[in-house]
Amino acid sequence: MLALLRTFSWQDLRHHPWRSLAAVIAVMLGVALAFSVHVINASALDEFSQAVRAVNGQPDLELRAMQGHLDEALYERIATHPQVARASPMLELSAVAAPAEASGAQAARVPLRVLGADALLLPAVAPALMPRPWAQADRFALFSPATVFLNASALQALGLPTTAPADANAPLPQITLHTGQQRLAVRVAGTVGAGGAPLAVMDIGAAQDLFGRSGQLSRIDLQLQTGTDRTAFAQGLRALPGWPAQALLAEPGDAAQRISNLSRAYRVNLTVLALVALFTGAFLVFSVLALSVAQRGPQFALLAVLGATPRQRLALVLAESAVLGVVGSVAGIALGTGLAAAALRLLGGDLGGGYFAGVQPALQWSAPAAAIYGALGIAAALAGGWWPARAAQSLPPAQTLKGLGSATARADRGTVGLALVAAGVALSFAPPVAGIPLAAYGAIALLLVGGIALLPRGMAALLARLQPLAARHPLPLLALERARRMRGSAAIAVGGVVASLSLAVALTVMVSSFRGSVAQWLDGVLPSPLYVRSALGGAGSEAALLPAGLAEAVAQLPDIARVQPLRASPLQLDPSRPALMLISRPLGADPARQLPLVGTALPVPAGSIGIYISEAVVDLYGLAPGMQWDGLSRAFSTRVDAPRFFIAGVWRDYARQSGAVALDRADYLRLTGDARTSDLALWPREGADLAALQQAIRDLATARGAAGELPLEFMSASAIRERSLHIFDRSFAVTYWLQAVAIGIGLFGVAASFSAQVLARRKEFGLLAHLGLTRRQVLAVVAAEGAAWTGVGAVAGVLLGLAVSVVLVHVVNPQSFHWTMDLRIPGWRLAALCAAVVVSGTVTAWLAGRAAAGRDAVMAVKEDW
Repeated sequence: MLALLRTFSWQDLRHHPWRSLAAVIAVMLGVALAFSVHVINASALDEFSQAVRAVNGQPDLELRAMQGHLDEALYERIATHPQVARASPMLELSAVAAPAEASGAQAARVPLRVLGADALLLPAVAPALMPRPWAQADRFALFSPATVFLNASALQALGLPTTAPADANAPLPQITLHTGQQRLAVRVAGTVGAGGAPLAVMDIGAAQDLFGRSGQLSRIDLQLQTGTDRTAFAQGLRALPGWPAQALLAEPGDAAQRISNLSRAYRVNLTVLALVALFTGAFLVFSVLALSVAQRGPQFALLAVLGATPRQRLALVLAESAVLGVVGSVAGIALGTGLAAAALRLLGGDLGGGYFAGVQPALQWSAPAAAIYGALGIAAALAGGWWPARAAQSLPPAQTLKGLGSATARADRGTVGLALVAAGVALSFAPPVAGIPLAAYGAIALLLVGGIALLPRGMAALLARLQPLAARHPLPLLALERARRMRGSAAIAVGGVVASLSLAVALTVMVSSFRGSVAQWLDGVLPSPLYVRSALGGAGSEAALLPAGLAEAVAQLPDIARVQPLRASPLQLDPSRPALMLISRPLGADPARQLPLVGTALPVPAGSIGIYISEAVVDLYGLAPGMQWDGLSRAFSTRVDAPRFFIAGVWRDYARQSGAVALDRADYLRLTGDARTSDLALWPREGADLAALQQAIRDLATARGAAGELPLEFMSASAIRERSLHIFDRSFAVTYWLQAVAIGIGLFGVAASFSAQVLARRKEFGLLAHLGLTRRQVLAVVAAEGAAWTGVGAVAGVLLGLAVSVVLVHVVNPQSFHWTMDLRIPGWRLAALCAAVVVSGTVTAWLAGRAAAGRDAVMAVKEDW
């Protein structure tokens, strides 16, 4: 076999290097894109996990509240439990830090996570959080009030030195912490070794005094006695009399697992999109080897006469495809590593999904992962070479040597293609596996393969309908008849472009549907023309809450017609899932006017509180309208007698993949007594001076305790809409690039296939010249064939792509991200895509025909004399 590869196969490669290079490049690009996406995501997830482990330490269990804080009295009960070896209290707060000497717009505001901890317990529980005082700090700085220790990320972001000052008598640097209505000056006395996002550590007692959180804890880290069963211990705690129902016990790795689960669907979908290029590359390998086998038919027949068995001919073509796959995979792994390194250096670890924003990970190269993706490249090449290998195996030697071709070929009735399409349709109804739509991906693959298997029949039917239109025009008729009678070769030529075009159409429809649904959703959730919030942090952050009473005060301004307050706060009901977002806003008698409901709202029974859950909550928690939610009741059971929550409806929410729960603001105030807000929706009166109105609102915020120099952020609904759609486009930028690569590979395959076929028809062109056709007419016939083939391929690609888009929109997205959308078909964009494919195929055929038709026709025909 090696001897045949070195002689027989090598000679063909020397004569047609560009054809083989096209197949290698296709495999290389597919492997490179998929492997680079994997490396980037794995590196970002590993960096995030390391940061979580450094901050959370190595406890056996973590005790947290579902929302709000834990009572410090609970710490004494836990610390004295006979099965607890060590209990470490923690107070966790969010703040915005700025250098003390900076002020106003020039201040570098850095979101900062502040941890109050017991320094005596940190070496055993969380050594990475242990403060390391600088030389000029007091020896009791670990316990000093208004004193923090920053990690390297915080020091760099604030422009502070990352090492101890050389002068031992130099004063300690000062920073200012902004949280809610507080503006607090603290000094930096040293560092901590924890990595990740900006972090500050201080004594827990000092933190409680500084932030006014006396008697409050965020979590308690527990190390159990050796041999203690965690499950039995947790059950025993819950059975204790007076144990708070909203206390939540979690494993230390749950935080990293939550972000892994939350981003998993995005990472898997991105990897599948990257493999689209590899899928298209398999068809290009198929096209290249099918044409190669067809051109070398007499040589394969001679090998058979000389003793090569059908199995050996099969193995020879598969070996050729394996060589293409190995070369392409090795080059793809190298290119993918380079792409990943460049992306991590330039873009960080986030590929647009927002899960790892701000993470700057080191490249994590994995040999097993490289082997897996390399094997996928080889498998794709082998899959593309299987049918050409079967053709070489079944080739009849005698007839082929006589130039009669294969008499055993039978007309394809499309049975296999129809069976594959039917199986794909059936598989699209299967449920997800571990939150991943594996069956839906399989359905898409079956639809694509089945549709391409039906391509010869489809081409014959479409070209037959075009024949009457060209019956009175010899040249178009000649082109159509040849295209129709050589539909097998045509299917080989356009198979790759049909695969890439169908996937491009499907992705275009999916992205257009998603974007259109998001735009419509934004119109529904942004009813007011102007919004105001704190510029200190994101939704749910303690640092970003507006003072209580501000909404009522703003409503009294003469230039304000209406104000609607909104509060968003995180709610952790399940340690294995990301936190929900609890949203309180005035809902009124008709919630459908305030929320984009899916279906109609149900009447709320007497004695119950009506809530409205997002589609993600329905899938993640197995809930439905009309049910009582006892899990949510436990989260509020310490404030009032356990309220009863009735699910009155489901609403569409594209902002929170982990789920959201909306309830009326009056109910939230009655349950919590917390009147602070996250956002204010404003309806200014007609003709109001917006600049003066904004200044008046800032003055009101200052009068109610908010620091005046901390800016409020005013944004119009149109600006929020524009920013949201910009974030959407950025999130799908990778999708657009992968789509472009797939189309490029498909067109490259068309070019290689048409070039090979046209150059192989030199004798045919010579015969046409002898029959009186001019060179221009011959080129017109070739270009018309290219237009006919790619035109039919474009129609097939669009139809197949629309079928795949239905699966993407109505199956993959709901199973992956737990939200639904309306199908939207961008007709003009699809028409432009098809026109580009047809023009490219026609031009390619014309250029290839020009090279072949330029040869001496007499010399071409003389080969048969």
